[in-house]
Amino acid sequence: MHFLNRLLMILIALVVVVFLLGLFMPKLRQQQGMTQREDDLKKQIDAQKALLAQRTREVDLLKNDRGYVETLARDRLDMMKEGETIIRIESQQATPTPTPGRTRTHAATQ
Repeated sequence: MHFLNRLLMILIALVVVVFLLGLFMPKLRQQQGMTQREDDLKKQIDAQKALLAQRTREVDLLKNDRGYVETLARDRLDMMKEGETIIRIESQQATPTPTPGRTRTHAATQ
């Protein structure tokens, strides 16, 4: 009889533990999902901050650096100075379009 009482107490404790786990598991999963979402949002914020810093620098250069504006205009108009070699680095997103009949070296203009 003593053995059965202990076995019954262990089974009751096991049922209580399983019940409590059943109550808390959805909340734990929800918390993990929210933590993952928070991390993703922080990465997006960091990317946006980097983009903002880049754009702010570009605006500052456009307002204050005449040489930058000249270089940018010549690049967009596909013009170059006498004796100048243009080196242009295309981003991975853009597909380079070859210009037939030109003697330019493509890479970056800065």
